[in-house]
Amino acid sequence: MKTKDFTLKVKDLSDDGTFEGYGSVFGNVDAYGEKVMPGAFVASLAKHRREGTNVLMLWQHDPSEPIGTWDDLAEDSKGLWGKGRLVLDVQKAREVHALMKANAIGGLSIGYREVKAAPDGNVRNLEELDLREISPVSFPANRRARVSSVKSERMEEFARKLRDGEPMPIKEFEDILREAGVPKSMAVAIASHGYAKAIRSESEGEKADDTLAFLRALRS
Repeated sequence: MKTKDFTLKVKDLSDDGTFEGYGSVFGNVDAYGEKVMPGAFVASLAKHRREGTNVLMLWQHDPSEPIGTWDDLAEDSKGLWGKGRLVLDVQKAREVHALMKANAIGGLSIGYREVKAAPDGNVRNLEELDLREISPVSFPANRRARVSSVKSERMEEFARKLRDGEPMPIKEFEDILREAGVPKSMAVAIASHGYAKAIRSESEGEKADDTLAFLRALRS
């Protein structure tokens, strides 16, 4: 079984250990000169569903240390999206949960068997992969894949404030965008214009849910 690493950036992590994000992204060349192509996981995910098997969540690829479950995995235009949950009844999972909260975990790594690959100049395009497991690991090789959204207490508080007519200050919203990896100039523009307009709309009587929909669109 081969492995491939991706950056894991935890912004928030729910108390029950739930998070969602991308275990792999398409189209960028990693430290090994390889590129995962769109469609690489489709056949493998379909096989898991058909046979009733699971993609494992292990600690550092160690089969003796399962730490959670991947409750949902799917390909979209960006990459391999997943919703995972650390099983906090397991001691190692509690340790990983604490490390994630402290931003001490460096990445996710997929464990796979290579089914089909093709050379493209100096790059190898990985066209089909048999996905076996996705593990939190210490050192990532690919810098683009990251947890993009989680069940966040901060976001829940944000939603509550919106519904109560107390929207988050523009600067705080800008900070959230920066944490999510949005470039500074773009974060400033979104916060100062789009988000500010959404706040004004809310104050004029539109539903808070419309403002939340705007925020979710930014994260997609």
